[in-house]
Amino acid sequence: MSVCFIRILLLCSVAFALPAHALRVDIDAPDSLKLLLEQHLETSRAARLGEQPDEAEVRRLQAQSEETARELLATEGYFSPQVESTVQADGDDWRVRYRIVPGVQTTVRTLNLEFAGAMTERDNAAARQARLERNFLLQPGTPFRQADWNAAKLAVLRPLLAGPYQAARLVSSAARVDPAAHAADLTLVLDSGPAFYYGAPVISRHARYPASVAMNLNPTRPGQPFRQQDLLDYQSALESSGYFAQAVVRIDPDPALAAAVPIQVEVIERPEKLFSLGAGVSTDTGARVQATWLHRNVLDRGLQLKLDARIETTQQLAAAELAWPRNAKGYDYSVGLQLKREDLEGQETRSSLLGVKRHRTRGAIDTTLALQYQTETQQVGQLVDARNQALSLNYAWTYRTVGRAFYPRQGYVLALQAGGASEALLSDTSFLRLLGRHTQYFRLGTKGRLVLRGELGSVLADTRDGIPTDFLFRAGGDNSVRGYAYQSLGRTQGGGVASVRHLATASVEYNYFFTRDWGAAVFVDAGDAADTLDDLSLVYGYGVGARYRSPIGPVNLDLAYGEATEDVRVHFSLGVTF
Repeated sequence: MSVCFIRILLLCSVAFALPAHALRVDIDAPDSLKLLLEQHLETSRAARLGEQPDEAEVRRLQAQSEETARELLATEGYFSPQVESTVQADGDDWRVRYRIVPGVQTTVRTLNLEFAGAMTERDNAAARQARLERNFLLQPGTPFRQADWNAAKLAVLRPLLAGPYQAARLVSSAARVDPAAHAADLTLVLDSGPAFYYGAPVISRHARYPASVAMNLNPTRPGQPFRQQDLLDYQSALESSGYFAQAVVRIDPDPALAAAVPIQVEVIERPEKLFSLGAGVSTDTGARVQATWLHRNVLDRGLQLKLDARIETTQQLAAAELAWPRNAKGYDYSVGLQLKREDLEGQETRSSLLGVKRHRTRGAIDTTLALQYQTETQQVGQLVDARNQALSLNYAWTYRTVGRAFYPRQGYVLALQAGGASEALLSDTSFLRLLGRHTQYFRLGTKGRLVLRGELGSVLADTRDGIPTDFLFRAGGDNSVRGYAYQSLGRTQGGGVASVRHLATASVEYNYFFTRDWGAAVFVDAGDAADTLDDLSLVYGYGVGARYRSPIGPVNLDLAYGEATEDVRVHFSLGVTF
């Protein structure tokens, strides 16, 4: 027998001779503290890991855990706890029992915030300081916890850092605990530093496009007080402009630069040219294919030329648009030409449109002013064969509080439009078109939402003859009254449905998301379109649907029953760009 084998046998015999005890831990403590102790006491951790300590190690873990328990209870505001523990052998196991009486929890007795810096020199200094004290997380009478104390010290700086005080800091802080009175006296000294004001943007890492493209997207002006939200808005404007794939906007919070702090802008530019293909399907307009060509830097001046062609089952469109980059006043200008053919519910139109447009986004408000000349030929069934033209001036105003989310759960979108034409200026008929649409979102629980939508439209004119179809109304379809064919609600004549002068629709929908991406819907829609207000007669649609947050956008599948037609229709849409 080899020496090595003998040594192995000796080691094994020694190992089997030593007592090996599993460890079990019982903690008698209030439920609000028990989980905290179970997670962090050394004995509990050793038991979870399945360790088998000897008696000396158990005694060491027992004493260390008692000290840890006192430290943990202090962080929760219990500074005079009773901590008792025992160790005993329980068969082949060690059993450690803790009995913990936390005592009276310490509460905040006094709060003293002291202020220094430029904020104390402002006209509204007293009101601002009072607001900071009022909103401080640890008010007198509240339990004193270490985690809350740390969070409160950070939170008191946030309102200052969100505004012009970018060098704000806590000079000192102290929490003096009186164990006998179970009370804590809090003192903080807060220095706002100087107020920061904007200087000019400094654009870096740009090569393809003129610096003015990024400069003019800046929502601030030199001399304005700094706001953190302005930098977020600037970054969003850069990334949504079409010129930049990514942008980082920041400042250097150096007090020496406070009078005119430069805005540091780093951008990653998109390629100058882009060709894309798209495909989709919708129960409103059928299958769709689309091709787009985009040149972002015509004449090396940042002008964007976009050529677009789209073929759908019921619509075909070709368009060209030349857009200027945003100017120093925040306006986007463009000129465009569009040719379109549409055949819906027996009404066939062929139209051409030439227009100029001015668009502006300021915070949550989008505005568009457009001047356009439009001609069309229109045929409705076998009775109407008309040619219409209009030189119109149109204004659109949209206010949104929901951002750009696919499925917003709170907030609203309000859109108002007004436009018109005069017979005296290249138009067949004088008219004034008004349209309003409001969509409101309500959060219902953690997974549900309620969506309310209403739409009213009216064309004020002596007759609808001579008014291009795009200015008139029809109802029905995915985003109108489900349960009815797309654009099927209007004036029936000659085997077709003609566009009319008045529109009213409304919808109530409830969504519930079972997972992050999948949900269901129930809804009721109502609406109609007619030539006179007296002829408006609401029809109703009821249904259920599925909702999917896909990576390329929302996918909605609805099954709706049209009460007036006694028919069930499927409403579905999906699209993707390559």
